[in-house]
Amino acid sequence: MKPTRKKNRRVRRAIAVFLASSTTFLATGAATTYAQTAPRPVAVPSPYSGASDNATRQAKEWIARGTPGLALAVAVDGTIVYSEGFGFADLEERVPVWPTTKFRIGSISKPLTAVGLMELVQSGRMNLDAPIQKYVPSFPDKGAPITVRMLGGHLGGIRHYQGDEFLTQKHYSTVTEGLAIFENDPLVAPPGTKFNYSSYGFNLLSAAIESASGQDFLSYMRANVFAPIGLVHTTPDLNSQIVEQRSRFYESPKNGAVENAPYVDNSYKWAGGGFLSTAEDLVRFGSALLQPGILTAQSLKTMFTSQKTTAGEETGYGIGWGIGKTPSGKLFYAHSGGSVGGTSQLIVYPDSRVVVALVSNLSDSTWKEEEVKAVAEAFETIRK
Repeated sequence: MKPTRKKNRRVRRAIAVFLASSTTFLATGAATTYAQTAPRPVAVPSPYSGASDNATRQAKEWIARGTPGLALAVAVDGTIVYSEGFGFADLEERVPVWPTTKFRIGSISKPLTAVGLMELVQSGRMNLDAPIQKYVPSFPDKGAPITVRMLGGHLGGIRHYQGDEFLTQKHYSTVTEGLAIFENDPLVAPPGTKFNYSSYGFNLLSAAIESASGQDFLSYMRANVFAPIGLVHTTPDLNSQIVEQRSRFYESPKNGAVENAPYVDNSYKWAGGGFLSTAEDLVRFGSALLQPGILTAQSLKTMFTSQKTTAGEETGYGIGWGIGKTPSGKLFYAHSGGSVGGTSQLIVYPDSRVVVALVSNLSDSTWKEEEVKAVAEAFETIRK
């Protein structure tokens, strides 16, 4: 049967509607490749509109300085009041950054690990002042006790990266395999005497966590830290797996041209710098530590109290967290992260209950910590 004229008109009308909607999609898509808001609504209370505008201006400036892509989020009283992505997660495919884009967070993996550690302490399965060999008997004796607490505060004398270890491409199937990189090396200082930042010290802690918990480290972290807090976008940077919305990674050589970062395998350092996350997950994480919850009040106090050397000098670092005060005297807890193809910053203001997180896909940051603090403190001022 031949189609009727009425039916032909319906078909032509449907085609016209489809083409019109397609044109609108293409036009709006081209207009939103620079700054990407969340694909789901994020409520921004009107009192924060000025602070939000300031955050957006600052983020666009960081992009203009050469960062391919970044995401920025701020939470107040546990509620995300600002979350936005800027630039590109993938420059070649022109994939925009969303708040759900996953970036390498580098050493912000340490605060995550610290919460897992303190959960074991408060449940009585780990003793902060026990020598590490209680949990990792295979670790060589270094002539003086190295305690769990010392390792959590970079006082254990374990060395940091050397040479091109930061660029390793070797895959390690287990946490204990990765200890072979440094376990037979001499200490850089007697335990407890000197603050010496060491990602490898956290690798050793992850082996202790496995022993005390009876689980492999990654499974323990998923079940006891990520799931209880709701960190649904935080995951190990496993190269072999398909990870949804994982960013590409970039570096900027001296000539200023952005290039793909070299291939690395972060399986040797999950606890010290091997996780992927989003800005939103990180502010959720920081907000969860503003009051007892996943950790008790005593555990929070221990984690956020500066350790001291054997000479009584404060280090400005608790267990997995840097601790400081702004020039105006505001207390903050913070950690930055640097990795191949990623830089990040997490800052928690416990008194005003403001948390800010910045994640990006460039090896060298185009931002300063003071600028990130200024973004957060604009929200903090409003809250008062």
